[in-house]
Amino acid sequence: MVKLGVNVDHVATVREARKTDEPDPVAAAIMVELAGADGIVCHLREDRRHIQDRDLRLLKEVVRSHLNLEMAATGAMVKIALDTKPDMVTLVPEKREEVTTEGGLDVQQNYERLAEAIPALQNAGILVSLFVDPALEQIKAGAKLQADYVEIHTGLYADATNAEEELAQLEKIQYIAGIAAKLGFGVSAGHGLTYQNVRPIAEIPEVEELNIGHTIVARAIMTGMEQAVREMLHLIR
Repeated sequence: MVKLGVNVDHVATVREARKTDEPDPVAAAIMVELAGADGIVCHLREDRRHIQDRDLRLLKEVVRSHLNLEMAATGAMVKIALDTKPDMVTLVPEKREEVTTEGGLDVQQNYERLAEAIPALQNAGILVSLFVDPALEQIKAGAKLQADYVEIHTGLYADATNAEEELAQLEKIQYIAGIAAKLGFGVSAGHGLTYQNVRPIAEIPEVEELNIGHTIVARAIMTGMEQAVREMLHLIR
């Protein structure tokens, strides 16, 4: 059964728009778990545009399922992860000028930095996932680094403007998911997935978990968090 990790970043985005104390992403995470999701995802960005250090500390205390921290592979962020000890860290690219993560991590270009960060995290008992584009060279580089998981970036699939383009991107994801599983990775996928486009990704046999945030938070504003999570679970399962 495909698992669902719900990213609560954009609950914090609404809070930070007014620099106040609500809505609280920690309270949202509790509701997400009550609705049946399998994990909580949050991205502690270097510019702290949504999730704050306080949020991460409290999420570690209250999450009872699985806490996945997305972060850049910098020394400062590795130290925060080692202090907090989430269940998993997903290493992602990060640019301050981007609205959201624009693509997968270039594992080859960042090989030396990752070669330091990954064993440090794993030695502390933290699973390490690499957020990568569906490209063979990135999967092979990740295998050399002995990461535990790869999360396949589904952004180009989600942004496809016609059925032909969508199918081409889906086939890339299917192929890379198969290769990643053969190389021993756990496989997850995410970015840009919605209630309208999620089912073909959920049907890929090798994909164990989908990490989805914005569309669930957007639906939750209209229907409530528990209902929004349950609707997504129904679609992927």
